[in-house]
Amino acid sequence: MTYDVFLALLGFAFVTSVTPGPNNMMLLASGVNFGFRRTVPHMLGISIGHAVMVFLVGLGLAGVFTAWPSALLALKVAAVAYMLWLAWKIARSGAPGEGRAKAQPMTFLQAAAFQWVNPKAWAMALGAVAAYVTEPSVWAYAAVAGAFACVNLPSVAVWAGAGQAVRRWLDGPGRLRAFNWGMAGLLVLSLWPVATLKI
Repeated sequence: MTYDVFLALLGFAFVTSVTPGPNNMMLLASGVNFGFRRTVPHMLGISIGHAVMVFLVGLGLAGVFTAWPSALLALKVAAVAYMLWLAWKIARSGAPGEGRAKAQPMTFLQAAAFQWVNPKAWAMALGAVAAYVTEPSVWAYAAVAGAFACVNLPSVAVWAGAGQAVRRWLDGPGRLRAFNWGMAGLLVLSLWPVATLKI
């Protein structure tokens, strides 16, 4: 991979990582409900989990879905079910210390596993491997995964930080409830690419 191609890849990774999507909607909500520090494992899970996903897609995992279309259908169904469940959890989140204080931020492993049912993460992985790997090799796929890992973490941190920043303005239970329902609705709306996800 040439220097120019790698710079273009970094730009692609930044734009796709920092723009709205399921990960960033959940990080914004987590920043509001739990604060930035408690959201760090969630952010690390996204960045490292997605990098691993990009690497495995490069190694040929996408071929599984080409060979077995029913596996892609199963992925879509799992994605919709899991994201609807997450949207419900976000909508029902209460302020820390309220009756629903048992709510916890997403863990590292949960966030990493979520990438496999996140349609935007699949689109990012497939797009990067297809567009920026001109000479397929383990090292080329590792370079793409590394680029995402480096760029993704500061990009998603912006969303958790934004949630932390607006937290004080959402200290009233009514405003926090409206925010959480709004974030849940946006997460549900982000499901539209699932129907068009192709490998």
